[in-house]
Amino acid sequence: MTVAGTPAPGAEVARLERRLKREVAARHEAEAIAERGLRDLFQRQQEISLLESIAVAANEASGVNEAMQRALEAMCRYADWPLGHLWLIAERHGQRRFDSTSIWHDSVPREGAGPVQALRVVTEESEFALGAGLPGRVVASSAPVWVDVGSATLDELPRLEEIVRAGFASLLGFPVMIGAEVVAVLEFFSVERKAPGESMLRLMAQIGTQLGRVIERRRAQDKLVHDALHDPLTQLGNRKLFLDRLQHLLLRAQRAPDNHFAVLFVDLDRFKSINDGLGHQSGDQLIIGTAGRLSSCLRQTDLVARDITLADEHLVARLGGDEFVILLDRIGSAERAIVVAERIMSVLAEPFDVAGQRVFVTASVGIALSASGYADVEDILRDADIAMYHAKQTGRARWVMFDQTMQLAAVRRLQLEADLRDALPQGQLFLQYQPIVSPRDGRVSGFEALLRWRHPVHGLVPPNEFIPVAEEIGLIEPIGSWVLEQACRQLREWQQNHDMRLDMSVNVSAVQFNGGELVEVVRRVLTETGVAPASLKLELTESAVMADAELALGIFAELKALGVRVSLDDFGTGYSSLSYLRRLPIDTLKIDRSFVSQLDRFDDKRQIVEVVLMLARALDLDVVAEGVETDAELQLLRDMGSDFVQGYFYYKPLTPEAAESALAEQGARDRTDAA
Repeated sequence: MTVAGTPAPGAEVARLERRLKREVAARHEAEAIAERGLRDLFQRQQEISLLESIAVAANEASGVNEAMQRALEAMCRYADWPLGHLWLIAERHGQRRFDSTSIWHDSVPREGAGPVQALRVVTEESEFALGAGLPGRVVASSAPVWVDVGSATLDELPRLEEIVRAGFASLLGFPVMIGAEVVAVLEFFSVERKAPGESMLRLMAQIGTQLGRVIERRRAQDKLVHDALHDPLTQLGNRKLFLDRLQHLLLRAQRAPDNHFAVLFVDLDRFKSINDGLGHQSGDQLIIGTAGRLSSCLRQTDLVARDITLADEHLVARLGGDEFVILLDRIGSAERAIVVAERIMSVLAEPFDVAGQRVFVTASVGIALSASGYADVEDILRDADIAMYHAKQTGRARWVMFDQTMQLAAVRRLQLEADLRDALPQGQLFLQYQPIVSPRDGRVSGFEALLRWRHPVHGLVPPNEFIPVAEEIGLIEPIGSWVLEQACRQLREWQQNHDMRLDMSVNVSAVQFNGGELVEVVRRVLTETGVAPASLKLELTESAVMADAELALGIFAELKALGVRVSLDDFGTGYSSLSYLRRLPIDTLKIDRSFVSQLDRFDDKRQIVEVVLMLARALDLDVVAEGVETDAELQLLRDMGSDFVQGYFYYKPLTPEAAESALAEQGARDRTDAA
């Protein structure tokens, strides 16, 4: 019996046992929770450590490949995967396809040709479209893909046989992402058939994003480098990149003198007129089209062997404007470079479709060979440029091979440019006057003013040498204005002293004619000198006028409104059409000396002169025949009806004093005849 209200001893024991069990269970649960927490904490620490190691690797790596290699190694160690591999996505022929890289991590050192090595070889030779194989499925889903090798088919896994022979039970691939774009796939091979858990999938997403930033940063760096080394319009290499590649070949040639190369300097002929006529946008289209043809031409020819360090795009570069340079490597002889130059000219001669119009251009090409023994890249580029300039000077649409005499000429030209800037202010320029004579009575009816330059060192510089220089460096307009003023002042003096019927012919450069200020200059000079407008005759070459006949018509109309006369010089050497010739308000045709020279010995020359004279009479124009040197030539021209002649038979170009004497003698004869 127990005391009333007191529990029995057995019941108390049972209660205590139950309490103990509850406490033990609670303690076990707490320990399990703590263990799980510690395990999760450790797992998280491992994940953080992995992410940090990949971040460090990415920052320390010299490029994308090294960063991916170190990421593969870190992930294989983390997940105990024996083999990992990188796929990159590349653009090929306008399509995105996989590039199976040679970047692997293999946790087991292997020697010889085993099944794993066979799998690696097959993998690197594989080329999947996006959507095929494990990498393709990763790209298609933009998410990790796990494959159980035991249940896979060849359609799903094209490398299935090699994977099985290598002893792998499962594969896992996950994407490397830039935003929503898959740029690479990491694949891992496992000997266990175990699907990844949620934590692993989450970790892969973080790593994929992290590695994506590496590629994105590299892309940005590559773009900066690309932009710094490439022409933005054509995407060809620029001068800096070309010189870098040229330096590489030059150093190689110095080590191995038999490894020759050539530089071709290509310049489009008449590009400025096309650019001005059709607009800069059309000019850009023409430049882009030219770049494409040059690149295509080099790819197609088997005459161009390439150094392995040179990509295709580095063989042709754009220096600016319409200037391109081409690097031909490992040429056996100069003939190879010439064949390529001729092919280039042929390709560029085909019409371009620009702004809905067919545009025809030609190219001048300068060639410089490494065999000349260059020590500096700028020198070989300079010499190719000099050769191109000679190609333009000798008629355009041709190639010229550089030789040393060209450099001497170029140096002389540079000195000539510098000296010419001082010629006018220092009084080195002067005029001579060649009389224009009537063949019927030998009377001087006028003069042609001829510009001369007496260089303080070199003496008289030929006009055909310094006038083109003056045109190019922008001096022809001030020089032309000075010539016009001096000639008109001299004419006014001779008219007052000798014969008011005298006229003066003054040559006008094509640059001066198209410069926009000619009419105002003529108006000012006529006003200042008091010369009657009809006494002034402006001479323009046929080619200068016909280069833009519509523009010429407008300028001629303004000149005719002033009352001056216009002469078409060197007639027969250009490309006038009769329709334009009828419209041009010219007064005189000058027959070029090439048709007059030895006129009595060549029937074809005589026939040409007769046709010109007939044309002039039909259009009511005067004719001046240039270059008369013999009595036989004079007699023929007189019989044919030439109005005037000019040449050494009567007078060479005269100083003002000699011309004054000739006029005085003519006046004396007139007075004698009158008496």
